[in-house]
Amino acid sequence: MATNQKTPKKVIPIINDNRKDGEVSLYEAHNKIYPRTTSGYFTNWRWITLWITQIVFYGVPWLELGQRQAVLLDIDTHRFYIFGLILYPQDLIYLAVILIIAALALFLFTAVAGRLWCGFSCPQTVYTKIFLWIESKVEGDRAARIKLDNANLSINKIFKKLLKHFIWISFSMWTGFTFLGYFTPIRDLTQSIIQISLGPWETFWICFYGFATYGNAGFLREQVCKYMCPYARFQSAMFDKDTLIVTYDEERGEPRSGRSRKVDAKEKGLGDCVDCSFCVQVCPVGIDIRDGLQYECISCGLCVDACDSVMDKMEYPRGLIKFSTINGASNHWTNYQIIKNVLRPRVLIYSAILLTLCIGFAVSLSLRESFKVDVIRDRGVMSRLTSEGNIENVYRLQITNVTEKPQKYHISVSGIEGITISSNNEFSVDAASERMVVVSLQLPDEVTSSGYHPVKFEIESLSNDEEVTEQSTFYIPR
Repeated sequence: MATNQKTPKKVIPIINDNRKDGEVSLYEAHNKIYPRTTSGYFTNWRWITLWITQIVFYGVPWLELGQRQAVLLDIDTHRFYIFGLILYPQDLIYLAVILIIAALALFLFTAVAGRLWCGFSCPQTVYTKIFLWIESKVEGDRAARIKLDNANLSINKIFKKLLKHFIWISFSMWTGFTFLGYFTPIRDLTQSIIQISLGPWETFWICFYGFATYGNAGFLREQVCKYMCPYARFQSAMFDKDTLIVTYDEERGEPRSGRSRKVDAKEKGLGDCVDCSFCVQVCPVGIDIRDGLQYECISCGLCVDACDSVMDKMEYPRGLIKFSTINGASNHWTNYQIIKNVLRPRVLIYSAILLTLCIGFAVSLSLRESFKVDVIRDRGVMSRLTSEGNIENVYRLQITNVTEKPQKYHISVSGIEGITISSNNEFSVDAASERMVVVSLQLPDEVTSSGYHPVKFEIESLSNDEEVTEQSTFYIPR
């Protein structure tokens, strides 16, 4: 079993004529990584998750529900449309709960199986894989790409590089356009592009998100995962000896040595590792898993597929590199024993909290009222005496209809004996709209003492019999 300590890398001095003799760089020179293609169980799952995430991302903005876009975060109108759900700024609590659920889910998955999110669903990983696939289709496999980069400038090299970057930029701009389609109706956005009437802000955000995709997936790639992503730094706080991670069986694999399939490894005193370095060549972040667990590892499992393919060719048992736990590898546990210990109290507590939050969130949404009311006292005139000798207070009620059908509401008031509504008490509000209405309350003079007295507004929907109650005060001058 490999230890958690990574073998120190050699610091490569960088020649610089401006430095004094004997002076070396404190930073390691960066070498471009050329990931090798492979096939297998985890490779197939990466492609499945890639297709699912991209179909959802690029397809959802084009879905329609009724006469509107099914998913639209409309900042201009302060409304978030999520299929049949309409959220307003007052519903910020739902966003907070969603973020808490996402954080707990990340903690749970990390405690169970490490950085599965990074390896299979993270946008950086997904888009890097797409860009690498485009690169391989244009420039060839790993060996061809290395040869092309090292070759002298030629027409063929210029053509392939320009074609690759043209496809990258086109795909990135399409990604930026789709991203903006979640905030601006995508069909209107399409018409604006066709008519060359795109606004400055729309142009900025399409270019900004497109440039970010192009830079991160095309150039930075694994450096985002290794140096920029904070998750790589604090993930160790969520790992323990029963977390599933990619492990190399050092006891079985060492001493490693190249050999033909006809060589009897046991007779020669060799381990099963043939030192082919395929596990390193397929790694998207360029690490050697045989050096032990490293924070750069994104748990994509490609090294497992690569090693298993070599073991099959050598007619050795699979599993020299596999997903296991530190305890499982050191104690030679079976898969059943490993899974049994993975389901430890920490994981069960995370699961219980996550399930409770999800159920509470779903129940809260199902019981959510179809309209909202805010009562605001008219600060211009606190109180006044009418010609009939009544004391009058004026209120402004903001009624928000969160359904997609017009609604009619009836307003009544209680709390002080003899109080009445002297203005109109029935109002209509359009679908998914809000309306500010003025309501006047009157009370006969000398009915009660001066000062502030609590009153209660009861607003009833005449369409579905729902009722909302809001508190306020009625002021009687001294």
